[in-house]
Amino acid sequence: MSAIEVTNLHKTYKLGKVEVPVLRGVSLDIASGEWLAILGASGSGKSTLLHLLGGLDRPDAKTGGRIAYDGKALGDLSANERNQFRRDHVGFVFQFYHLVPELTVIENTLLSAMIRLGKLGYMRESGKLRESARELLGKAGLSHRLGHKPAQLSGGERQRVAIARALINDPPVILADEPTGNLDQKTGAELLDVFETMRGKTERTIVMVTHDPKVARRADRVVEMDDGHIRQPAAGQAAGA
Repeated sequence: MSAIEVTNLHKTYKLGKVEVPVLRGVSLDIASGEWLAILGASGSGKSTLLHLLGGLDRPDAKTGGRIAYDGKALGDLSANERNQFRRDHVGFVFQFYHLVPELTVIENTLLSAMIRLGKLGYMRESGKLRESARELLGKAGLSHRLGHKPAQLSGGERQRVAIARALINDPPVILADEPTGNLDQKTGAELLDVFETMRGKTERTIVMVTHDPKVARRADRVVEMDDGHIRQPAAGQAAGA
């Protein structure tokens, strides 16, 4: 069964009076529980596609195409419904971490839960959520860093916090935009090990975009993007190939 269905997706940006097409009719099915890597060079459209999948942006109004989760189209949702969808169903991991510098590791991890539940809801669930955060950070190898702030962490540690934050609401879908892009090769490989560990045996779906074929090969399946189009699966697409 497809968790995510993308059909004939178009996205065009305007630079002054010039229209710049970024996605040119992308169609893609992503199975429930699949780890999919979208491989492509800078400017190929892969990050734009990820932002559309997460409801952070919308396709072109007239010829934009369709994105559906378990048969429900994102385009049919109101702005408030899209916000709720993102909070409840999608976890984001970005290249630049986006941690709050004044907050500790555990506080940054809990931030998305605080936003989802609101002040009163979070207070009711705080004990359970803090325990979940400790467990996630333990799996990420950060049990000894709970009280540290981002400035006291390495780049790899910051990205591990970002992954834990993405998972604290237990979303069925994780969208990762160049998660190893700011890391050296060894640290990047260790981070992908964290993805594997925290993925566990769940049916969580991961969509990861990257420009690095070595990173892409860690996924279950690899597709390539070029000039706004999805190409045929890359050779050696199986994980570890």
